[in-house]
Amino acid sequence: MSPATPFSKILVANRGEIALRIIRTAHAMGYGTVAVCSEADADAPHVRAADQAVAIGASAPSQSYLNIEALIAAARASGADAVHPGYGFLAENEAFAAACAEAGIVFIGPSAGAIRAMGDKAAAKRLMSAAGVPCIPGFQSEDPADQSEERLAAAAARIGYPVMIKATAGGGGRGMRRVPSPQGFAEALRSARSEALHAFGDATVLLERAIDAPRHVEIQVFADRHGHVVHLGERDCSVQRRHQKLVEESPSPAVDAALRQQMGAAAVAAARAIAYEGAGTLEFLLDAQGRYYFMEMNTRLQVEHAVTEALTGLDLVEWQIRVAAGEPLPLRQDDIPLEGHAIEVRLCAEDAAAGFMPCSGVLRRWRPAPGVRVDHALRDGVSVPPFYDSMIAKLVAHGRTREDARRRLARALRATVALGVTTNQVFLARCLEHPVFAAGGATTDFIARHEAQLQSRDDGAQRRALAVAAWLMQATDGGERGVEDTLAQRWPVGMRLALDGRPAAVRLTRRGPRLFEAEVDGASHTIEAVSIGDGEARCALDGVIEGFSFARDGSQMWLGHQGRQYGIEDHTRAPALRRTDDRADGRVLATMNGRVVSVLVAVGERVQAGSAVLVLEAMKMEHVHSAPVSGTVGALHVGAGEQVAARRLVVEIVPDGADARPS
Repeated sequence: MSPATPFSKILVANRGEIALRIIRTAHAMGYGTVAVCSEADADAPHVRAADQAVAIGASAPSQSYLNIEALIAAARASGADAVHPGYGFLAENEAFAAACAEAGIVFIGPSAGAIRAMGDKAAAKRLMSAAGVPCIPGFQSEDPADQSEERLAAAAARIGYPVMIKATAGGGGRGMRRVPSPQGFAEALRSARSEALHAFGDATVLLERAIDAPRHVEIQVFADRHGHVVHLGERDCSVQRRHQKLVEESPSPAVDAALRQQMGAAAVAAARAIAYEGAGTLEFLLDAQGRYYFMEMNTRLQVEHAVTEALTGLDLVEWQIRVAAGEPLPLRQDDIPLEGHAIEVRLCAEDAAAGFMPCSGVLRRWRPAPGVRVDHALRDGVSVPPFYDSMIAKLVAHGRTREDARRRLARALRATVALGVTTNQVFLARCLEHPVFAAGGATTDFIARHEAQLQSRDDGAQRRALAVAAWLMQATDGGERGVEDTLAQRWPVGMRLALDGRPAAVRLTRRGPRLFEAEVDGASHTIEAVSIGDGEARCALDGVIEGFSFARDGSQMWLGHQGRQYGIEDHTRAPALRRTDDRADGRVLATMNGRVVSVLVAVGERVQAGSAVLVLEAMKMEHVHSAPVSGTVGALHVGAGEQVAARRLVVEIVPDGADARPS
């Protein structure tokens, strides 16, 4: 029997809700905890929650949360004798596991050897094929000659399009591209390699045949050092954007008891094959005929483990800690309960309507809905920096049936208040409410197939929001003017507002005590004030009493209603903006705060409209910026490695036929 490895203080090598989640369980079990923080997180909630904290560097992840030397030094300085890596990149980093072992620190996760065996996607596929687990047809080779663009393009042609390009050291959708035809292969390969190199330090890729419209189904496994291995059912993670999960549920609507047993047995066999220890996840694609194919094994606990916890009633972080200390698994396979249905959504700081572009800023008001599990590290006034993953919270609902869980979670999304930073909140609610998802029919192309409905704009709702915002702006400008009535206040007030950057004219007139009329771009709405409190207001809007949340900073107001956030600016007292035409002027602006990965053009170079000119990295994803017009590059204002702010001018292109020179 393997010896026990007792420890008393755990350093959590992660941040945000992940760190808080682990700290809560560690404290409940009686362990001391140590948080680590970058410069951007010096006063973050996870730092406050831990018994001790150690600053480990600059805001960039590579200089702080991914800096192995700094983390080991922090453990030594604080006296931590164990490290929990969370469920990010370091949880699957064999060098980190090995460094902990060398320093005499217990790594709460699998061994470096197990991470190595499954961390390389190409090697993992070979191992699984040898074990008899079905794998997707493809091409994999670590020979540098086989990694040339020519060899890979030839392999893709043999496999047949569409193909998937995947970083062999990757995860979380980084370094992954779907290529529908040979024409896009070279650009997709370059982009995947660049993203993989910056995320994992390894640009090696493999190719797989793309299976159209499959389900993404994963099996949660756990193993101890005493030879016990179990699975805890499956999770369906098919609703994705950019190959990253947004909605996860268990059980899968497409998996029956027989298939669950078959896939679970395959996952357990895979864990046994590498003498695995701890939590892990085997990920499969499931086609319409019920055939499943191994994709990869994530040698860590995953974000969506909360779904399994809701279904089983177990604390999987507690299981991790007990296994790492040398204890046997608390339950055998037949004793693991799987009751009801659970669904999780990932609340991300991103603009779904703008291609899921990551967003950063200050969260002005945060009120999570009651009645569901909400894992987060948020509070009013907390900064959402551009350096880390865009997920800021996750909401999990459990019900007796799938419909109970779905309905409860959709309601919670509509009731949650998150103002000040753009999020995907209403997009998630629409996903859950869509009839295809409600019927259990969502596959990995769900978002692409139904994006028009999921992203539709409600102009009527926007006009009503402007009407309420005009009333609230007047009310909060003058204390209780929005409720009390004087004769002088009955004069109409003309306002120039902008909703999400789009201008709108609003005329607000008081018609009586607590009664207002707001004319928005020619449409009239009545508002009868009920109450205005701290960030909350109630009014009868066109005869229907509703509640609104709001936050204000000078001329900027954020209004929340039914899960939707409206960003409204008051330009009434500002000089009238000079109109410009709709033609592109050749100016390329940074779409977000981030780091310049590469500049793809040079001054004087000829470019075509739509061609890539610059790549920006924000919240762990690369974003290609393209030329708005055909012309000649006139000026470059940034270089590789430079941090830029949103809306900063980065490249100027002199349009064809233009005499003007760039500024």
